[in-house]
Amino acid sequence: MGEFKDAIVEFLKKETNLEEPLIEVPPNPEMGDYAFPCFVLAKEWKKAPNDIAQELSKKFKPTNAISEARAVGPYLNFFVNKTIIAYDTINRVLKQKDKYGSTGIGKGKKIVLEHTSINPNASPHVGRARNAMIGDSIARILKFQDYKVEVHYFVNDVGKQIAMLVLGAGGRSKVSFDDLLEIYIEINKKSEENPELEKKALELLNLLEKGDKKVRKKFEKIVRVCIKGQAKIFAELGIRYDKFDYESKYLWSRETQETLKRLEKTGKLFIDGFNRWVLDQKGYSLGMKVPVFVLTRGDGTSLYPLRDITYALEMTGKGEYIVVLGEDQKLYNEQINAALKELEIFQRRVVHYSFVLLQDGKMSTRKGNLVLLEEFMRETVIKAAGELKKRYGKTDEKAAKAIAYGAVKYGILKVSPEKNVVFDWEQALSFEGETSPYIQYAYARISSIIKKGKKINLKADLTLLSAKEEAELIKMISAFPETVSKATHELKPHIIASYLYSLAQKFNEYYHMHQVLNAEPKLKDARLLLISSVRQVLKNGLSLLGIEVLERM
Repeated sequence: MGEFKDAIVEFLKKETNLEEPLIEVPPNPEMGDYAFPCFVLAKEWKKAPNDIAQELSKKFKPTNAISEARAVGPYLNFFVNKTIIAYDTINRVLKQKDKYGSTGIGKGKKIVLEHTSINPNASPHVGRARNAMIGDSIARILKFQDYKVEVHYFVNDVGKQIAMLVLGAGGRSKVSFDDLLEIYIEINKKSEENPELEKKALELLNLLEKGDKKVRKKFEKIVRVCIKGQAKIFAELGIRYDKFDYESKYLWSRETQETLKRLEKTGKLFIDGFNRWVLDQKGYSLGMKVPVFVLTRGDGTSLYPLRDITYALEMTGKGEYIVVLGEDQKLYNEQINAALKELEIFQRRVVHYSFVLLQDGKMSTRKGNLVLLEEFMRETVIKAAGELKKRYGKTDEKAAKAIAYGAVKYGILKVSPEKNVVFDWEQALSFEGETSPYIQYAYARISSIIKKGKKINLKADLTLLSAKEEAELIKMISAFPETVSKATHELKPHIIASYLYSLAQKFNEYYHMHQVLNAEPKLKDARLLLISSVRQVLKNGLSLLGIEVLERM
């Protein structure tokens, strides 16, 4: 309903001289479709808000789009022409189909999106998978809006965790992906009892950074097995990457040395008492007692922050750079952005996310206190198949997977990134409440109705859609582009997830109150067009979350 809102904004700008008039949606549809709170003008106009509302209502002239502006207390409420919005919205949905909702704001602009980027030391757990799901949905939203998105996975292949894994693997001639987690947990337990093992891991890292070919081969072998295994798991969920970038490339490369030289020119880089290169970050309000960013070890070898700054410089050179990071890396990201600002480079935009919790707290790969994503997916498919059998007396593997993976994604994506997710299998797989199966089922139900209706009349008389519930459905459909736009600007998929649940809920309420197939012929045609539009929007929205639709459930 963007163009209707635009008409209201244009009127208010002209009559109030406000640059950005605040437009609200009244709590009750009968009060109007949009409302302008007149409080904001009271001080400047030296009038009571009620009087301002009355004055503005007299200045408004009805248009094709907006039929009335009515003063209701301190608000000026606007009423949209229901016939115009019905024709405009439904015809637009049916014409644009899979592209309905896109405003095309990207216009081919290049975006580098880095997500997942978990340590390649084991099979990913559900907590880390939240990064990948948020990142994948953001990529889908941006592509939908016509941005040219390149998805990157920055592989931390030279960290202490990988060194511990190489040490744990020892002289094994062959290590499979399934072996990695067991090896990692075992070596960490041993190192707690014997601190010398940690020293040995650091020695391996030192040799790697000095270019020891034998050690490098060991690291590459382990990392290759892990990345291949992780990529396969994520691909099963429809999550894919355009490029895998390896941190080892930046160990002590020409680019990394160039970064140090550039930072040195800022006058903020110095060698501390431990012979390390550190960046002075005073003045950036980082909340640190000693605001310095350590970039190298005392022996001159680079640390992760220096390599990450170098990587960020490369990514920002390709386009706008967005990265998905855990909330525990907020300070670290501020330090990276402070370094980029010193170099007069555009800072990377970050989406922070909180944790997926178990009953006893946060998941940890090192301690083995986790739920592996692969096992989690497998278990969810089994539970979804059981639910299908209970409902319909038979199971379908494709349907079970679509429901299961959709349940996992929706259960995680419906929560705002900065909030914790406590995943509940039973709730996530429910066909009731705010879940993916509930939304998928609404789509399948509409598909079934349309199939029974056999033929859709594209020239149906939409003026017959006069019921209050029909007006509400049309208004919701028309709000989809604005919803997608908001999710795009804020990089928050949960906005779309919440909208889809509301739309499915609104459709179900409508279907329980009004006949479609048994309505008189002309009304039936109009209602089939209406629910076809709902179906298309549900499909488009679920696609942005990476969730499949099913024609039958």
